[in-house]
Amino acid sequence: MTLEDPGRVEEGPSVPTPEAVELFGDALPRAQRFADLLAGPGREQGVIGPRELPRLWNRHLVNSALVGTAVPHGATVVDVGSGAGLPGIPLALARPDLRITLLEPMARRVAWLEEVVADLGLDVVVHRGRAEERETRRACGESDVATARAVAPLGRLAEWTLPLVRPGGRLAALKGASAHDEVRRDAVDLRSAGGGEVEVVTCGAGDTTTHIVVVHRTERRTAAGSGPGSGRRARGRKDRSS
Repeated sequence: MTLEDPGRVEEGPSVPTPEAVELFGDALPRAQRFADLLAGPGREQGVIGPRELPRLWNRHLVNSALVGTAVPHGATVVDVGSGAGLPGIPLALARPDLRITLLEPMARRVAWLEEVVADLGLDVVVHRGRAEERETRRACGESDVATARAVAPLGRLAEWTLPLVRPGGRLAALKGASAHDEVRRDAVDLRSAGGGEVEVVTCGAGDTTTHIVVVHRTERRTAAGSGPGSGRRARGRKDRSS
């Protein structure tokens, strides 16, 4: 797969938002390039839905970059289920101090991520695998932070991602306006998965309002979360267009 110059796309973003200008700083031209790639070949290859194009900046790029609010300086980060590169690629553009791995199970999306990373000149690792598999955990090791967007309900997400995080590290999950409700609903599953303190960080305003659920990993999982039957197994991975 080769990314062609996307050119102008009628449905795509016209100009970056003021918040994007502030967040991306000197990396703004590369963020614009990423937006154009999403609106052109990304749309054509199905990594993002056409209805998302008019809100690429607020809904996707700015929203993704804001996860950096919950990520310490110089951290190692694994973006689980990266898909179109969200939130990992905007995060890498806005925070060059971070060392980021994009983790994605689908071959065609891995190919997309590799092409985009090369096109943007990012020092980012792309790895094909699923967070819940032992092989992935051995290959990726333990990061300071795991992040994810539109991958799974919070309890299941913690079960998959916290084993990729070192003790004392954290999961920073982008969630919707019901983030607090999801935290309350999945409290038992979070503890079983090895989660300790949980907080919801809200940043941005208006269309860019972003809710980040931060789950701090304890030293170990509880007995209830250590076996193969732990958590709410009935939950599945959510379909995602990005």
